[in-house]
Amino acid sequence: MARRRDLSIEFCGVKSENPFFLSSSPVGSNYEMCKKALESGWGGIVYKTVGYWIPDECSPRFDATRKEGAPFIGFKNMEMISDKPTEKNLEMMYQLKKDFPDKVLVASIMGENEEEWAKLSKAVTEIGADIIECNFSCPQMTTASMGSDVGTNMELVEKYSKAVSSATHLPVLAKMTPNITLMEIAARAAIKGGATGIAAINTIKSITEVDLDHFTALPIVNGKSSISGYSGKAVKPIALRFIAQMASDPVLKGVPISGIGGIETWQDALEFILLGSRNIQVTTSIMQYGYRIVEDMISGMSYWMEEKGINSLEEIVGKALPNIIPADKIDRDFKVYPEYDHDQCVGCGRCYISCYDGGHQAIKWDEEKRKPSLDEEKCVGCGLCWLICPIENCITPGERKFHSFGTPRDVNVIAKKAL
Repeated sequence: MARRRDLSIEFCGVKSENPFFLSSSPVGSNYEMCKKALESGWGGIVYKTVGYWIPDECSPRFDATRKEGAPFIGFKNMEMISDKPTEKNLEMMYQLKKDFPDKVLVASIMGENEEEWAKLSKAVTEIGADIIECNFSCPQMTTASMGSDVGTNMELVEKYSKAVSSATHLPVLAKMTPNITLMEIAARAAIKGGATGIAAINTIKSITEVDLDHFTALPIVNGKSSISGYSGKAVKPIALRFIAQMASDPVLKGVPISGIGGIETWQDALEFILLGSRNIQVTTSIMQYGYRIVEDMISGMSYWMEEKGINSLEEIVGKALPNIIPADKIDRDFKVYPEYDHDQCVGCGRCYISCYDGGHQAIKWDEEKRKPSLDEEKCVGCGLCWLICPIENCITPGERKFHSFGTPRDVNVIAKKAL
């Protein structure tokens, strides 16, 4: 049975039982799906984006990237906003809020002009939504007046945020596109226009792979494909970067952030919270494992909080931000030599090959004994060897040696194994 602890948290003035929400996507696109998700334990739903423009979708529309037989690490989709009539979506959202009054309903909307944004804002307010999310970021819309083309136009981000916030009393989220250099500039424009908070990130424009027989990208639709959004575990590092930059921006200080991008486990979710997110949105994990993945997220985070003596998520929002510093502030006074546990070594030679061909040729290899040894003169302490090693704790951070310009002192180095 899943371990449960009080994971409730306030987001944009709205209290939710936990921070785990479905993101605006195929996983929350009708009443039955959302009902099953909420019954499984999700704290809320960001219902799939609705608008007055109804798309004609292609088939197939998904692709995935894999590595060495693992479940997909990246996911490409060519799907646009909801293909259901606006009135039908409004009816389903109304019924969801009626049947689950204690769950949080976020209505994601997308218009083509100020009038449509305002009209949609009023409509979802009337059916009982708790929060409105403005989708300024879908990268595969077939019209330049919608999606990520809007999200990279600061004037439109501000204008449409104002149109939505002026037409409702509800909190308004601006969903940001990662297909931009500095997301905090777009986020500032949204807040200036009246948005309450930020949701980030949406998917990244991509080509996942090219078919070597048909000479086109995937998925193939009648011999052709297109550039479209990439999500899944592979985008998490990019999402975390954007979250940290916005949470650290002095203009955006205190602005609520909903974190999205590559969240599959409770550890992933926790990383977003530690970098400033107060809310978590999930899609690709559900596509792989189903709605019940939330039970693992709730249980895992509960056990971790109990182990750490943490009573509330409020205590840890942004806790890691002070340790994210500019590159010129990183301590460069020392290097860390690797330490080998020869009793655990299986003699695979991966550390030697990686160091010789991709590092600094600092590992000597005993062919007869099939054991590595370190050439300290050449070693720069990069850490590649302990990341490459397939055996846990066989190669670990060892002696710290200070450069001539450094001041000897206690230093902290933690290496997470990539198994």
